[in-house]
Amino acid sequence: MLGLESLSGTALAAALIGLVLLEAIVLYVGYGALESVAGKYVVDFIRGD
Repeated sequence: MLGLESLSGTALAAALIGLVLLEAIVLYVGYGALESVAGKYVVDFIRGD
């Protein structure tokens, strides 16, 4: 899929760590944006306002 299987042990480990870090950053930014857009509405809905 990404061609990672052709990398050696150390390079494969570094690539996987980089991919996991990139995924974490994308999720952090995405959930932060979602919370800033919909957070107030969800809290108001839960409180019944």
